[in-house]
Amino acid sequence: MAKDIQFGNRKYVIGGAAVFIIVVYLIRLFTLQVMSDDYKKNADSNAFLKKIQYPSRGLIMDRRGKLLVYNEPSYNIMVIMKEQQGVDTLDFCRTIGITEEEYVQRMAEIKDRRKNPGYSRYTPQLFLGQISPEEFSVFREKLFRFKGFSVENRSIRHYAFGVGAHVLGDVGEVSQKDLDEDEDDFYEGGDYIGKLGVERSYEKQLRGEKGMQILLRDVHGRIQGRYQNGQYDRAPVPGRNLTLGLDIDLQALAERLLEGKRGAIVAIEPSTGEVLCMASSPTYDPRGMVGRLRGKNHKKLSRQSGKPLLNRAIMGQYPPGSTFKPTQALLGLEEGIITPTLSFPCHHGFNYKGLHVGCHGHSSPIALVPALGTSCNSYFCWELYRMFSNRRKYASVQEAITRWKDYLVSMGYGYRLGIDLPGERRGMIPNADYYDKAYRKRWNGLTVISIAIGQGEVTATPLQIANLAATIANRGYYYIPHVVRSVQGAQLDSAYLERHYTMVSPRYYNYVVAGMRRAVLAGTCRGANLPDVEVCGKTGTAENRGHDHSAFMGFAPMNDPRIAVCVYVENGGFGAEFGVPLGALIIEQYLNGRLSPESEKKATHYQQHHISYEYES
Repeated sequence: MAKDIQFGNRKYVIGGAAVFIIVVYLIRLFTLQVMSDDYKKNADSNAFLKKIQYPSRGLIMDRRGKLLVYNEPSYNIMVIMKEQQGVDTLDFCRTIGITEEEYVQRMAEIKDRRKNPGYSRYTPQLFLGQISPEEFSVFREKLFRFKGFSVENRSIRHYAFGVGAHVLGDVGEVSQKDLDEDEDDFYEGGDYIGKLGVERSYEKQLRGEKGMQILLRDVHGRIQGRYQNGQYDRAPVPGRNLTLGLDIDLQALAERLLEGKRGAIVAIEPSTGEVLCMASSPTYDPRGMVGRLRGKNHKKLSRQSGKPLLNRAIMGQYPPGSTFKPTQALLGLEEGIITPTLSFPCHHGFNYKGLHVGCHGHSSPIALVPALGTSCNSYFCWELYRMFSNRRKYASVQEAITRWKDYLVSMGYGYRLGIDLPGERRGMIPNADYYDKAYRKRWNGLTVISIAIGQGEVTATPLQIANLAATIANRGYYYIPHVVRSVQGAQLDSAYLERHYTMVSPRYYNYVVAGMRRAVLAGTCRGANLPDVEVCGKTGTAENRGHDHSAFMGFAPMNDPRIAVCVYVENGGFGAEFGVPLGALIIEQYLNGRLSPESEKKATHYQQHHISYEYES
């Protein structure tokens, strides 16, 4: 009886143990098959290899159809981590030209899920990107020795000219930030994305759509062919081509003229808002920002004192100096503060209640058109003082400056214009709150008189100054400046096709145009006078802690404007010293398609005329 009970207990123990083991195995199997993503990837990868087909990136051309950016073959070395055991790492490193330390580091980076969130042991991972055809041919001969490694066909950008880096931009490997901001889950680790310029702002148009090829694998991982004869494959869609408003010959001249200087040149077609050239100096060769050397070269550029990566044309915020005076003339006429015939005294400057703002010698008193022609500081100081002191028209100085700013905003100042490039800055147009805080509400027109002549707290980008020239050329309206002229198979953003009118009546622009024409014929812009071309211009000499900045704003021809331009040279001295002659060369090149022999000599002279910035610490 005792034996039967003992046997029965043993039976239950053995049965219970068996059930327990079965339950454990079932739980483990469930975990592997249902809960484990890694298992799913393993099972899927054993049966299929989903091979991404990368699209060719869109081409970029200038306004005359010259090819600026295109694609060249390159290759990525890929690795499936589960399959690469037993590789002779020394032989591998010698073949592709890296050290064993670099090999170990790269393997660690691949497996680091913080840097590579999409990591899987069973799918191809990027080991080394953008190797050249020459490097690939050497690697291909030994590829059979390196189990788990493969080669993926890609392309690399080629920039046909060594100019236009700030406009064109470049392409680089996606960063973690890029992946985090990827709203449509297009990118994976190892993909490439536009980093700067047009390559960045038109990334979605340029990149195209990825394709997919599904291949069958056997239990040993060997490719057996295409799944269902490619029925479920998806072909890649090439990126869209872009045509820019840029004239690459004009761009090359602008960058040449700025050699050895800091500053910017921007030219716009007034009738469309298309950017004809946008040069920033110092600059760099975009051909150095491709392939495996991009990161190294980018770091080197970022450490240079002249900040060559900074696009001064849209990021430089400078005092506009006397290029600002046309805005004051226009708003003064519209508000009735001045008339075309009203004259103000100028005794080598503005002198009132102990305040003196200097000016060069010219006839006095002086009216609007000659005041623009000679760039009279006194005239525009008197105008601002009259406006800010007019209590019959404005209840307070705060109301007056608010009205003043409204005009300037309508002319494109104080806010970003919205150009189709990343990084644009807004400049500065002060308002009543700004001065109330700065002076505890105890200020008047004399306190802020320097803003009348584009000094003090007023700053603008060269793009905004060029846009003002285009607005005057159009007699009161502008198009948002844009670099891209057209996108293949798509409409340009409608925002770039709309006219933006200022608060000033078109009739008043004729007086400003007359003043700018007078400046070229007999005033401060005489160096911009071209044969058979009616050029209108305005100089700017902007005060600075070091040497003054040299600026020029103009357009031509006067009654059929085809180009508006701004030249801004840091520490270049008087506007007539650098701004005017460089602006005249840009206008001549664009209108005539070439420089005359005499102008070519001038271009060479200014190219070789460098400015020392050694005094800057």
